[in-house]
Amino acid sequence: MELSVAGSRCRVATGGRPWRPGNSPSPPLLLIHGAANDGDAWLRVAAGLAAAGCCVLAPDLPGHGLSGGPPLASIEALADWLPALLDAAGIDRALLVGHSMGSLVALEGAARHPRRCSGLALLGTSAPMPVADALLGRAASAPDSAYRMMNEYSLTPRFQLHGGGGHGIWGPGANLAIMRRSPRGVLAIDLANCNEHLHGLAAAARVNCPTLLLAARRDRMTPRRNLPPLLAALRQARYVEIADCGHAMMTEKPQAVIDELLRFLPLVVAAATTVSPAASAPERSPPPG
Repeated sequence: MELSVAGSRCRVATGGRPWRPGNSPSPPLLLIHGAANDGDAWLRVAAGLAAAGCCVLAPDLPGHGLSGGPPLASIEALADWLPALLDAAGIDRALLVGHSMGSLVALEGAARHPRRCSGLALLGTSAPMPVADALLGRAASAPDSAYRMMNEYSLTPRFQLHGGGGHGIWGPGANLAIMRRSPRGVLAIDLANCNEHLHGLAAAARVNCPTLLLAARRDRMTPRRNLPPLLAALRQARYVEIADCGHAMMTEKPQAVIDELLRFLPLVVAAATTVSPAASAPERSPPPG
């Protein structure tokens, strides 16, 4: 569907189901994509969540995909855009689910706008999220080279050789195609946003809702070794790993992502209906050392 958000057109996917948030017993899920991506990065995850009865919003961020307006030049600006999107969609609160750059947007959004956030899920995350100088340079001068580098580092070698999306789709190629259709200059802006956002841990300390940290064991873009400070800063963190999976987990292991979000959703619902929710949720696996 298409919404008008802050005066600009916003393309939003709903997982192939009509947008009827009032029919769902659980909060809507707002799926926030990463750098040089758009809402189609969530295509299979959104469809699986919608099929399970969830209400799903997967927007193209401003200046990405089919959404209008310029790309926003900071994580804070993107976080402050989220309430306008929720207003346009007619919902008060949502479970914010972000991947990579989108995880920083979701984290900052939960800290800055707690009344609009019923829960938080951070996928393929790190705080801070430094970007190598070589990748920043390529993003500005040779974006297609940067897309190919990111695609290689975001997927396991096995998936790059054999991975598919079903019905004859080659998963790595689909992942690369989404990045390649980004408007010129978007990747450089997005990666700079990640690199320059240095107070993610301070934001995490202000988050007071159930939080899922979903990591991929073979993630080379946001490796697990970076997560202990973020886990320590969050008050209600649940840590889960997906085995044999790279950074682009929605492409490589979409069903695992769907399953973990559906397992997490009851904790969000319980917290919303409990006056004094538990201080933390049990971890499914030990945090990375």
